[in-house]
Amino acid sequence: MHSEGLLHLEHPWSRRNWLRAAGTLALGAGLTSQHQTARAASLEVGRPAPALALRTLDGQILSTEDLRGHVVILTFWATWCGPCHQELPILSDYAAKHAHQGLRVLGFSLDEPASLPEVRKMAEGWSFPVGLLGSAYAGGYGRIWRIPVNFTIDRNGMLADNGWDSREPAWTKERLERVITPLLS
Repeated sequence: MHSEGLLHLEHPWSRRNWLRAAGTLALGAGLTSQHQTARAASLEVGRPAPALALRTLDGQILSTEDLRGHVVILTFWATWCGPCHQELPILSDYAAKHAHQGLRVLGFSLDEPASLPEVRKMAEGWSFPVGLLGSAYAGGYGRIWRIPVNFTIDRNGMLADNGWDSREPAWTKERLERVITPLLS
């Protein structure tokens, strides 16, 4: 996090502006499909999911490794992401209804620390914990270059849904029923 602060001082662009510019350049250069292919090669459904830990806004550390035996959704979002505003309340409702079946959601915000009040306000009332990602990199999930993006880990710690490969990056009620409900049975 300290190095991120130095980077922020050296470059006047915010992370949000940088992600938008990188996405625009990738689209303009036709790199999006190549980038998705690279992600698919490193993250394979049915293989062990990379471990990742969330430092929640209240300071707890929640690790995917500690959640073995649960179905875990990792969701990457930001306050400035329009589709996230639609997706996350749906995900929160679904998670609350299925928590007794072992569903856990970890929400990683790509917002900068200066946006913490907006993050708290947006996440207020959600049924799952959130925290700031801290950089654009999410361990074995790579650089988060588009949002929303979600990954699902089954009860055995295997990747069950790779968000980089999804044609539907945002959760809908129908997609949750199709992808997550069978994992909870």
